Amino acid sequence: MLNYIRLMRPSQWIKNTIVLAGPAFGLRFLDIRVAIVFAAFCLVASASYVINDIVDREADKSHPTKRNRPIAAGKVGPGSALVWAIFLFLVAAAGSYVALPVKAAAIVVFYFFLILAYSLFLKKRPILDVVIIAVGFVLRAVAGAKAVAVFVSPWLMICTFTLCMFMGFGKRRCELAIFTDKEEANAHRSTLLRYTPELLSHLTSVSAGIAVMTFLLYTMDVGANAPAPPFAKQYLLYTLPLVVYGVFRYAMLIETGKYAGPTEIIIKDKALLATCVLWTVCAMAIIVTTGSEKGSNANRKLQTSHVESGCVNESVSGAAGLTGISQ
Repeated sequence: MLNYIRLMRPSQWIKNTIVLAGPAFGLRFLDIRVAIVFAAFCLVASASYVINDIVDREADKSHPTKRNRPIAAGKVGPGSALVWAIFLFLVAAAGSYVALPVKAAAIVVFYFFLILAYSLFLKKRPILDVVIIAVGFVLRAVAGAKAVAVFVSPWLMICTFTLCMFMGFGKRRCELAIFTDKEEANAHRSTLLRYTPELLSHLTSVSAGIAVMTFLLYTMDVGANAPAPPFAKQYLLYTLPLVVYGVFRYAMLIETGKYAGPTEIIIKDKALLATCVLWTVCAMAIIVTTGSEKGSNANRKLQTSHVESGCVNESVSGAAGLTGISQ
């Protein structure tokens, strides 16, 4: 049973925390549906990992670390692994349709089939492979918001998309640094032969710049058509130094060849992990403090409007009474 749990890659579930962004920004973090949509994405992501390991079992045998995965190591057969993947998907899909709004459940199912298409053939297309991964993260973020019925800013979705592309191209750079031999690189991932360090440096620079700019646009956007957020999001602007430092440090670490990908970098690099934690703490402090102030102000305005309407009603009644007397 331990090998089947290893197939699920619980260490990768940290990627699904992006579903918490919408509920957190909408002050709906404690809604039980947040936990349900998070669990659903953990299960469908694990199902997709299992299928991906089945497809890549021969290529993984040449990878310095992936060769230890249960399927590549021969500890779990492809047939048993496929049954396990189907079971995980069915549990996630059924739970989503029972406990979540229809749109959120539909996104969970669509995400699985998108990643399934990625595992079977889309990952063999350079650049498109990273774009699909980034779209998957956006789907998770949107599903989290749909689960608790909160508005998602378009700027925030674009920021998520480009930030995930930055991290995805960074992962390709990590892989190029690990595999110096072209034959080994091709055996691990065929698209690596189409990427060059210069191209990946350009792609990471462009995607990182767009991500930072759209984050700033999100913090400063006060569009008339969008509903007002439940907290003063403009104060997130003051977390910009942490955002820039985190992006630049990640860009530095992917060049070292010491890490297999973004998850390992974030977990093992103490400075980057501390930056992520500190930004999260600052963002939550802004959301909680300014959100409660907005709520108090809204209540005061509501009470004031009730008092004013009461005074108007009394004045109208008094005027009507005087009119009746004069008649």
